[in-house]
Amino acid sequence: MPDEQISLDGEGTPSNSKKKLIIIIVAVLLVLGAGVAAYVFFFASDDSEVATEVVVEIKQPEQTLSANYVAMPRPFVFNVMEGKRDRLVQIKVQLMVRGNENATLAKKHIPLLEGTLVSVFSAATAAQLRSPEGKEALRKSALVAINEETKKREGKEIVHTVLFTGFVLQ
Repeated sequence: MPDEQISLDGEGTPSNSKKKLIIIIVAVLLVLGAGVAAYVFFFASDDSEVATEVVVEIKQPEQTLSANYVAMPRPFVFNVMEGKRDRLVQIKVQLMVRGNENATLAKKHIPLLEGTLVSVFSAATAAQLRSPEGKEALRKSALVAINEETKKREGKEIVHTVLFTGFVLQ
C-alpha cells in the first residue's frame, strides 16, 4: 500500500487545502514584491526630483480676504549647467493672491509675471535647485521680484505666496 496517499486532516499532516493556501500566499507575496520592485525601478530615480506643492509665505498682517490661486498658463522649462552636463528643469507655478481684485490684477499682468519668473529661475544653479533650502530661497526671491514689479505697475504688492505645484530636475 505504498502507492496510496492518506490525508489525515488534523492528525499531523497537512491536507491539500492547506497546501493550496500556502502556495497562494507565497504567490501573492511574490507578485507584491515584483510590483514594489517595478515601482522603484520606474518611478524612483536619483536624477529627478519632484515636489508636488511647496508653500512660501511673506510676513504680512493676517488678512480676511479670500485666497485665490492664479496658475501660470505654461510650466517654466529651462536648462541649467552642472559641470559639463546640461540639466533640464521644469517648474509649474501658481500664485496665491488675496481678494478678487488682486486676482484680476495678477491675471492682467501674467506676461510681466512670467518674464520676471523666467529671469529669477534662469539665475539659479543646479546645486541650488537640488537642495530644499535652495528651492525655498528661489521661491522667496521669486516672490520678492514679482512684488517689486507689481508695485512699480500697480502701486501695491499683489502676490501673497508663490507655490511650486510641480518641480522636475533631470
